[in-house]
Amino acid sequence: MTITPNVSFEFFPPQSLEASFRLWESVQMLAPLDPSFVSVTYGAGGSTRELTHEALKTLIRHYGLNVAGHLTCVNATREETLAIAKGYADAGVREIVALRGDAPKGESRFRPHPDGFASSIELVEALAATGLFHIRVGAYPDRHPEARDENSDIEILKAKFDAGADSAITQYFFDTEAFLRFRDRAAAAGITGTIIPGILPIEDWQGVKKFSKRCNATLPAWMDDAFAKAKRDGVEDLLSISIATEICSDLMDEGVTDLHFYTLNRPHLTRQICTALGIQGDQSLLKVA
Repeated sequence: MTITPNVSFEFFPPQSLEASFRLWESVQMLAPLDPSFVSVTYGAGGSTRELTHEALKTLIRHYGLNVAGHLTCVNATREETLAIAKGYADAGVREIVALRGDAPKGESRFRPHPDGFASSIELVEALAATGLFHIRVGAYPDRHPEARDENSDIEILKAKFDAGADSAITQYFFDTEAFLRFRDRAAAAGITGTIIPGILPIEDWQGVKKFSKRCNATLPAWMDDAFAKAKRDGVEDLLSISIATEICSDLMDEGVTDLHFYTLNRPHLTRQICTALGIQGDQSLLKVA
């Protein structure tokens, strides 16, 4: 018997009035599915630092959600980074997604602040020492663009868990076998923490192609032709729902109990995928002030 999985959702903080409406529509639509947590991103170079903090507080106060705040090592000293984490804790945040972070806009590679954390491993270790948070980290079924070899991603993930991480969320992928191989390799390396697959419902195929090239996410060759035909026939959403639902179903058949959706603050596809998976939630769980 297939067990209904735990779900979680990633949102990003709004930077305009229109974006605010999109975020709160997303929350209103997905909160009733009783997510185990929701995460809020933190822009490149910490560019949405204050917006992230405000979104976190609103999600906790008005929606009663378990919120994980993203935190990166970019453009900040150790003291500043840990002060942000303390601010999260003061706002009621009990989970952090700890990431090294991407290079700021206009720069080709990450460069640590002279007085900052040089890696996510260092950040995890410092956060773990506070004892305040459940710490989640990133993982990469497809090789990270900066990985030195095929074993590097597993070695770094193990170092993150050894430093105090509690669980990991993967970059999105479209090859279920790639995730399962990664999970097996992680287990063989002695990693016992939960690795949660990241699921991306495809809202904009051309945008996904562009971003996937940057982050080295593998796209099956058949998908390009499939989306071209779906666009011609006006059924792109149906194709996207079908692809993501099949990936999730296959993962559940392989014992996966947690799924993390990258919503891009566009909740409709995610909601329909969850419905297809039998995830109904409870409308009474939506707490709006």
